[in-house]
Amino acid sequence: MTPRNFLFTSESVTEGHPDKVCDQISDAILDEFLMKDRGSRVAAETTVTTGMALVCGEITADCYVDIPKVVRDTIKNIGYSGANTGGFDADTCAVLTSIDEQSTDIGNGVNKAFETRESNAATSSTETENIGAGDQGIMFGYACNETPELMPLPISLAHKLSYRLAQVRKQGLVNYLRPDGKSQVTVEYVDGKPARIHTILLSTQHNPSINGETDNQKVQDIIKHDLKKLVIDQVFANEEIQPDDRTIILINPSGRFVIGGPQGDSGLTGRKIIVDTYGGYSRHGGGAFSGKDPTKVDRSAAYAARYVAKNIVAAGLAEKCEIELAYAIGVAEPVSIMVDTFGTGKISDDEISSLVSKNFDLRPASIIKSFDLRNLPAKNGGKFYQLLAAYGHMGRVDIDVPWEHTDKADTLKSQVVSCGCSCI
Repeated sequence: MTPRNFLFTSESVTEGHPDKVCDQISDAILDEFLMKDRGSRVAAETTVTTGMALVCGEITADCYVDIPKVVRDTIKNIGYSGANTGGFDADTCAVLTSIDEQSTDIGNGVNKAFETRESNAATSSTETENIGAGDQGIMFGYACNETPELMPLPISLAHKLSYRLAQVRKQGLVNYLRPDGKSQVTVEYVDGKPARIHTILLSTQHNPSINGETDNQKVQDIIKHDLKKLVIDQVFANEEIQPDDRTIILINPSGRFVIGGPQGDSGLTGRKIIVDTYGGYSRHGGGAFSGKDPTKVDRSAAYAARYVAKNIVAAGLAEKCEIELAYAIGVAEPVSIMVDTFGTGKISDDEISSLVSKNFDLRPASIIKSFDLRNLPAKNGGKFYQLLAAYGHMGRVDIDVPWEHTDKADTLKSQVVSCGCSCI
């Protein structure tokens, strides 16, 4: 592939964005069910709008969870509580629920294997790990060497900006920010490599006045000054590529952002899947993550695909790598595995694909077991999946995420070397 010059842009949103509010509620519900019954089957969807949150979906579990309490606690922790919340308050919003059990038709391919395992202690590991996928679908995983966490630079920077914006609000460094916010970063690539920061965009919800100042132009001037100093400068302080005198910086370009959150726009679980993954730099299978228990391959197999791709790049087998997995409902083995290194592979994609088949067990039950996906909430004080529901499921360095480990990299490298290849 011939390197080329281009601009690439990725966005992120804060935890107060209405779609992210929904993702966090759905995953908080999942965390709570897995804490009480690690075999819970959860597919929780949330929508929010002015003064209301609705949770619907299919849940089968041997426990009780006070869903309205989980919803209110999550909204409150995000910051929609008390004064200046902009028409959405954890204590006063209506919370509606419409929950059914998981379809027996959908769950049948999974249920039989679990029943066999639980009723027969002598069942072989091979038999228990042949649990079928909970649905059909395609999932993509990606990694590249543009950042230490092996993520594309635009989405990495966008997440850092959104996260820092939320921290400035939560730490009280300024007193006028509200929970909703967005970031966007455009990176200029030269010969296929990140070369400079082209544009930085920050939009933040805010109070209509700041310290008694009500003139909107003056309010925006204060916001621009503060966010440049407290967010942008802080995020880029340790970055290898710095903004330069040609970098375009846009802060609240709409001119005013007082009405926001669920009052300004309704939210829905799963509507920020590109923010959740690679910022558009890699393909996406279309399945959302939040609110789904690990038997849903939309979630667990996407994590596994990231793990495979990251270990391939960490091993030095390629500068960038994309993995596609495909599953059929009720069938354990993936129906296809695709490797694409975009011409950056040190060995052929076919050879890398053989290494993947040899070293990674991509059956759903094996993914659940190797990542311990059912027990992660209990291992993290009752909150794990909810933490992933804002600022990305991939490339996280603030929490210990098993699919971000590169423990297979040395094995992959040694197997290539043992074959007599000297290119690694």
